[in-house]
Amino acid sequence: MPLKITGGSIHQIQLKTRMPFKYGIATMTEVPMLFVRLDTEVDGRPSWGIASDLLPPKWFTKVADDPIDKEIADMLRVIRHALGQAIGLEAPTAFSAWQTIYNTQAAWAKAEGLPPLLAHFGTSLAERALIESVCRANGRPLGQALRDGTLGFEPGAIHDTLAKRPAAELLPEQPLAKVLARHTVGLADPLSSEAIPAGEQLDDSLPQSLDQCIRAYGLRHFKIKISGDPDADLERLHRVAATITQHAPDDFAFSLDGNEQFASVESFQHHWAQLSGDPKVADFFRHLLFVEQPLHRDIALDKSVGDELARWPDRPPIIIDESDATTESLPTALSLGYAGTSHKNCKGIFKGTANACLLRARREAGQAAVMSGEDLCNVGPVAVIQDLAVMAALGIESVERNGHHYMAGLSQFPEATQRQVSDAHPGLYDTSDRGWPTLAIRDGQIDLGSINGQPFGTGFELDLAPFTPVNLSDK
Repeated sequence: MPLKITGGSIHQIQLKTRMPFKYGIATMTEVPMLFVRLDTEVDGRPSWGIASDLLPPKWFTKVADDPIDKEIADMLRVIRHALGQAIGLEAPTAFSAWQTIYNTQAAWAKAEGLPPLLAHFGTSLAERALIESVCRANGRPLGQALRDGTLGFEPGAIHDTLAKRPAAELLPEQPLAKVLARHTVGLADPLSSEAIPAGEQLDDSLPQSLDQCIRAYGLRHFKIKISGDPDADLERLHRVAATITQHAPDDFAFSLDGNEQFASVESFQHHWAQLSGDPKVADFFRHLLFVEQPLHRDIALDKSVGDELARWPDRPPIIIDESDATTESLPTALSLGYAGTSHKNCKGIFKGTANACLLRARREAGQAAVMSGEDLCNVGPVAVIQDLAVMAALGIESVERNGHHYMAGLSQFPEATQRQVSDAHPGLYDTSDRGWPTLAIRDGQIDLGSINGQPFGTGFELDLAPFTPVNLSDK
């Protein structure tokens, strides 16, 4: 399906959180959201696609001393560069266009001394808009377009071991109809309504504390963040476990997010023994799904980690997240003894899809293979829909989904945008008591019916006029 990228634009809106979100070394209270549009010609027909994401400081680069303004400027820089490489590009397929953008971006980032995770955030936004434009031009939902060749996706072009395996053989035949919303318990989140300080109680009709969220959404899956301080982590874990055990169904499950807090496998192993060995939470740990990225990205894929993991045969399943920065990251991690990786659209759709194929092949061979769905703070009107479309297409059943918890639905967007989303996705969004759309979670699940029937999920043309244009050039 030959295509040409004929133009593009960037737009921005500033969002405020309804409550602080503490993740790792940062606490988010406001954050820019970017919209990227690409105009294309697909097989000679005009089309277009829009991608969107927040610009979250202290995730793509975790440098404590860097000012927030610098980190946001760095994110804008890599996005502008990726779009600069994309506009004017001609290619036989979307996948081959992505390969060109990915390789060009990687070479530029290496020359500029930029980390790959940051650089390919820009690649991913161009990729997402490109994929939507091709899916839209062909009337194909994402899962079908990945399987039937519409996008030109070839797993073996990313992972050599899959060279003779077509995508249709390695991806689910049908997208998931629903996913489980895995609720992140942030390091500063109140666990009970009584724990909310006076003056900090919200009056926006949405639940605030963990116990309120469990009751309101029927939550069954959770993601618990740890700080690396054994005493503080154990004390909080006691309270989190008690809240979940009291309010959630008996079949609850949870993941543990190590937040890159550990400098060696040995230090995390010691921390793990203190947490999991505590009698008060011994039963709770029987519900563990996996541990996410305990080691800092600077050392997580060092060769020495393989020897350290080998000396810990009864370790829990450990996956990478921030370390999954390039197409080589997952094979390296698996060779060291990790159980798998996460998917986030900001790390790339084609890369994530190839990783899902690689893990499917490992499961077929009887080996451990975990792929989780993770999400820093993904929200509508575009980003969360496209993210869920990928999760459905890859068959990822447990998805961290917390944007709705830290943002008040779509209340900060124009009413016309709110109507577009509600009209296109009546099962995905409910109308809040305040009149704006908010993500619908029932019995702990998100219904993906409207997403799976649309080209790459969205199903509407977002009017970008209300949002602030951003100069494509950083000169």
